[in-house]
Amino acid sequence: MELFGFLKIGFIDVIDVLAVALMIYFVFRAIKGSTLVTLFGILLLLMILRVVFGALEMRMTSRVFDAILDVGIIGLIVIFQPEIRHFLMRLGSNATRARKSSAFWRRLFGGTQEALGGETVKEITEACRQMSAEKTGALIVLRHGNDLQSIIETGDRIDAAINRRLIMNLFFKNSPLHDGAMIIGGNRIIAARCTLPITERTDIPASYGMRHKAAIGICEESDADVIVVSEETGHILFVSGQNLQEIHNINELNLLLGASLPEEGKAPEQKS
Repeated sequence: MELFGFLKIGFIDVIDVLAVALMIYFVFRAIKGSTLVTLFGILLLLMILRVVFGALEMRMTSRVFDAILDVGIIGLIVIFQPEIRHFLMRLGSNATRARKSSAFWRRLFGGTQEALGGETVKEITEACRQMSAEKTGALIVLRHGNDLQSIIETGDRIDAAINRRLIMNLFFKNSPLHDGAMIIGGNRIIAARCTLPITERTDIPASYGMRHKAAIGICEESDADVIVVSEETGHILFVSGQNLQEIHNINELNLLLGASLPEEGKAPEQKS
């Protein structure tokens, strides 16, 4: 088939165009709302112009655009390096969450998830209940597949058994370790006073403070879950992936944390 009398299009060409269109669509959907949209738009425009000039057999202009693409892409990658890193870490986090929720991928790769024991869930929820009542600010990160080593190194290692009194003492406003996040892995408090990345999202409610933004930020870059206790209101927020869930009753938090229990750690069902 010929288009405009000189451009020949075959079945494979149609498939090729559709494949590229789908790739552009999925990439745009993944980066929508971030500053990477600008980078993607510039690259897409340059590539379209290069294809057009090549199809029109404008050799000199095509060579100029080849040089621009060769040098320009490297320059844009350097300029947008933080955004690209953030985007790749988000992709890795989503992939880890998908593998974690899929029995097939767990069997294929042998991946394991650090699960909270029943007593650990009880100690964490009780600590959050009391800190909420006393309006003690808290930021608790529950580690899963990602080891969060770079985050742990920003704080002070604790390596202690989880206890409600210890959690409350660490977040007490006069404690030297109260500022920052606590990292919990399995059934141990790994570190405290850790620094978390801040989200760049602009659709966050104005009532959310820096703790909430830090909680969303670490969930964007890892598969961790986070509990936030607001110092101003005492409200509890549970952050998992893109989901922000307000906790109105402490039993809700208990159920959310209990969902990560291993099967052998759950209480057996009562038979009637």
